[in-house]
Amino acid sequence: MAFWLIKSEPDAFSWDEQVANDVEPWTGVRNHQAKKNLAAMAVGDRAFFYHSNVQRAIVGVVEVVRAAYPDPTAETGAWVCVDVKAVGPMPTPVTLAQIKAEPGLEELALVRQSRLSVCPVSAEHWQELCQMGGWVEQG
Repeated sequence: MAFWLIKSEPDAFSWDEQVANDVEPWTGVRNHQAKKNLAAMAVGDRAFFYHSNVQRAIVGVVEVVRAAYPDPTAETGAWVCVDVKAVGPMPTPVTLAQIKAEPGLEELALVRQSRLSVCPVSAEHWQELCQMGGWVEQG
């Protein structure tokens, strides 16, 4: 299993909408590095759902339930999307300020490449961020 972080502006598509829709295609990504990251996702991978812009915090966890396929919202180009399913809310949202203040997280793509909307998260960083937010895997 690989780990990721996906960003959404809450006024465009929020965690509450993800939960209400349960499974949602992650469309509209128009950055080549983010596209490569989407293409690398596999069914069963987990991702943090991050509210960008307003809240700037990890607010939930989703699971990839369909690997990369052509993005139906793309008018041109070979853009891709994946389908993600809500797993659960982060018990305590983890803010960008908290992440930046935490020694050892300076290499996190969220910190190093702040404009990247889909980025990988190492297993070590995943565990640390889960601990910071009080996330415990079910099962």
